[in-house]
Amino acid sequence: MKKLIVLGTGHAVVKKCYNTCFALQEDNEYLLVDAGGGNEILNRLDKANIPLIHIHHMFVTHEHTDHILGVVWIIRMIASLMKMKKYEGKFHIYCHKDLVQIIQTICCLTLSRGLTCLFDDMIIFHGLENGDTKTILNCELTFFDIYSTKAKQFGFTFRNENNEKIVFLGDEPYNPKCYQYCQQADWLLHEAFCLYEKREIYKPYEKHHSTTKDASEVACQLNAKHLVLWHSEDDDLKHRKEMYTKEAKQYFNGEIFVPDDLEIIDLIKKG
Repeated sequence: MKKLIVLGTGHAVVKKCYNTCFALQEDNEYLLVDAGGGNEILNRLDKANIPLIHIHHMFVTHEHTDHILGVVWIIRMIASLMKMKKYEGKFHIYCHKDLVQIIQTICCLTLSRGLTCLFDDMIIFHGLENGDTKTILNCELTFFDIYSTKAKQFGFTFRNENNEKIVFLGDEPYNPKCYQYCQQADWLLHEAFCLYEKREIYKPYEKHHSTTKDASEVACQLNAKHLVLWHSEDDDLKHRKEMYTKEAKQYFNGEIFVPDDLEIIDLIKKG
């Protein structure tokens, strides 16, 4: 998968940007990773020029509202397209085993039977165990438990066509138990709730999140080459990229990305 399309960069209660979610692109197909907290995901996909008919795979990290509620809208829209014969093939949803029932229950409570009847036939749920590997868009993705202290949550790792290792750690700090999956990451996708200097304002540790400093130190420990920072506060979006990058550079010497919503990151570096 060559491109990372950032659909949202904010934490759970942001108002000026969307909740953190993204798509990975391979040719004209996409893997959607989380969907934010509502139907704004549909607007984000439109703005990113990602047609629903080209999304055949989605990974959901965990059950928190800012990650799962948008999933219901994706299922609703894709199921409707299937009913209208405008969607070819099956839609595959990957998540840890316990999350399958949660997603299906929410959908059964909020969507019509005419749509949920497609479950297990055209909409396929893949309940994952720690360490499971699946082939998605010509890549072997390995999913792993991030050992969340809140709701059970999975991340994943894979290698792109240049054999570069991409590691996505979900929305909580790196846990050393995940070392085998995260070491020597060429691309580390890590949450950064706020600047370290503003930790007393945003209280990231009380919420079990990281500061930019913490995430950068982790990237250094793991010998990462590129660091993507997101799942952040949105109080000063105009200067967030500049401020977070400046702090991260004090602790990490690799390339740093602090994306804005709808920014595209090329995972295959030229030259």
